Amino acid sequence: MNTPLLQVENLVRHYPLPRERLLQPPPVVQALRGVSFTLQAGHSLGIVGESGSGKSTLARLVMALDKPTAGRVLLDGRDLHTLPRETLRHARRDFQMVFQDPYGSLDPRQTVERIVTEPLAAQGERDRTTLRRQASEVIESVGLRASDLDKYPHEFSGGQRQRIAIARALVTRPRLIVADEPVSALDVSVQAQVLNLLQDLQAQFGVTYLLISHDLAVVHHLCDEVVVLWQGQIVEQGPPEQLFTAPRHPYTRQLLEAVPRTEPPVAL
Repeated sequence: MNTPLLQVENLVRHYPLPRERLLQPPPVVQALRGVSFTLQAGHSLGIVGESGSGKSTLARLVMALDKPTAGRVLLDGRDLHTLPRETLRHARRDFQMVFQDPYGSLDPRQTVERIVTEPLAAQGERDRTTLRRQASEVIESVGLRASDLDKYPHEFSGGQRQRIAIARALVTRPRLIVADEPVSALDVSVQAQVLNLLQDLQAQFGVTYLLISHDLAVVHHLCDEVVVLWQGQIVEQGPPEQLFTAPRHPYTRQLLEAVPRTEPPVAL
């Protein structure tokens, strides 16, 4: 079997709280407690759980935006958290992130071209012709026009802004994209369009997705496998059809029961 693109090994993250008394050790929040999983190249893994389950902490650690208390995050066999700073900067070409809020993640003072090419500039690319060409290619791949590069974020709808955010993540041709609640801030009518776009881009570029979500329907639509996170630890893992039709853990059943239904229960 091929070596996984992403390996998360016994990941632990503790956050100290302010001391309640001077001579006592500070209390600790255990955000993650020994999380382990693998993700093969070209596949999609969903991380589901309620607010406070540790999903966003996990996303930050995979993106090397935060340091683990213990454990490792390996991308192509390299532990991201032990790489020298400059090596990590160059390695970021291979893993990018799509954030939850397309309104807050795009700088309103910058043009779409500047926003989309920011990861390339961070990698040292300075040639304006090259930047424009690559921005045009990637913005068209997400369903917008090259002429949109000269516009500003306020000139677009929420769904179009998220397409711009996806283009920014794609511009370095990463192998892994971490998508943290990528459609939760969008209207229901737009969510399916963005999810279909992510599927099309995976087929076109072979990108691997780590999808963070509380929405089981979103995960079922996009992911090959699902991890259920509860209080910082994995309580169940498997294909979505298995987890959503025959959940074994009470917490997974609780998540399924919380899904609003307008008709008799059926398999998701």
